[in-house]
Amino acid sequence: MQGLSERTTGFTDSVIRRMTRVSLQYGAVNLSQGFPDFEPPKEILERLAQVAHEDFHQYSITWGAQNFREALAAKQSHYMGHTVDPNSEIVTTCGSTEAMMAAMMTVTNPGDKVIIFSPFYENYGADTILSGAEPIYVPLVPPDFYFDPEVLEEAFRQHPKALVLCNPSNPCGKVFTREELSFIATLAQKYDAYVITDEVYEHIVYAPHQHTYFAALPGMWERTLSCSSLSKTYSITGWRLGYIIAPPEIIDRAKKVHDFLTVGAAAPLQEAVIPGLQFGQDYYDDLLAKYSHKKELFLNGLDDLRILHTDPEGAYYVLLDISEFGYDSDLEFCEKLARDVGVGAVPGSSFFREPVNHLIRLHFAKKDETILEALNRLEQLRKKIPPKKRAV
Repeated sequence: MQGLSERTTGFTDSVIRRMTRVSLQYGAVNLSQGFPDFEPPKEILERLAQVAHEDFHQYSITWGAQNFREALAAKQSHYMGHTVDPNSEIVTTCGSTEAMMAAMMTVTNPGDKVIIFSPFYENYGADTILSGAEPIYVPLVPPDFYFDPEVLEEAFRQHPKALVLCNPSNPCGKVFTREELSFIATLAQKYDAYVITDEVYEHIVYAPHQHTYFAALPGMWERTLSCSSLSKTYSITGWRLGYIIAPPEIIDRAKKVHDFLTVGAAAPLQEAVIPGLQFGQDYYDDLLAKYSHKKELFLNGLDDLRILHTDPEGAYYVLLDISEFGYDSDLEFCEKLARDVGVGAVPGSSFFREPVNHLIRLHFAKKDETILEALNRLEQLRKKIPPKKRAV
């Protein structure tokens, strides 16, 4: 028989989703895959119950139901500072996962190059390869996760078609400053590149940091594909509602790509989430206050246990430094952590292009009692997984 696709030869399964399965296998507190264990807003759930008995069970318009796009355009126009046309500047997708894939296929040709910051969400490299393009990785240097301007421009000198920007960043929680974004914008203009943004954590940014929409920078609307989803903002990761916002000529192409990828997002769920899109600023203030509390609870607990960790500026992920345990394989450590300690985490090596094996990712998008249970289990960490003794 003929061989299978060469471009997917190097693919593994998602390490993030694998660690959820490992967590389930051992009954571990799952702090690996980033989804909440608390309910979405009641207004959305109440509308969902109503929708079940209404006429929203067939295909909507493939690029998004009209009232959904209008509600989304109104919300994003307010926050992005650009009046978004719901008919020509939005395509609704099956989560931000499809949004990123559709955006990549919209702008790249086989053989093109795409810049990706490392660490990165694991789909970005796969999206690039599936599109027939070649990733160029630029490191974000721990512990502050800054980029070297010269290294970034050297990547641009290879004339990439696009750069992928996750802001706030998964997994490191970096929030790019306006100065950093302006520098990226200067290079995008200088070397004529598109920027594909992933902004799913746009409303989870901790003081004093502030989120800047890349498309809102001078001259960037024309070359930015703003991808996001409703998963994290409304705690509905299983609903798979995402979108691309971009200029009409880009969206016209993205609509066609999306149509042949998935036809359309779930019609009942588009209808049910509209009350959430119409929330006022109080909702987003409360959301940030909730996650600020959870961050403080979790990080203070890690400090009490003397576990080294990052302090995220945005999103809800924390990287733990496991150097003291002396493991060459962070995957092996995470499997042992789930089995013996009862806490699920993701090996950091799945996010880094560089040979990083001393970091693991946990998240705190959980009820307080879940976070406290995880911390209680982590009290046994050094007993269940003894640190490697250092030579004197």
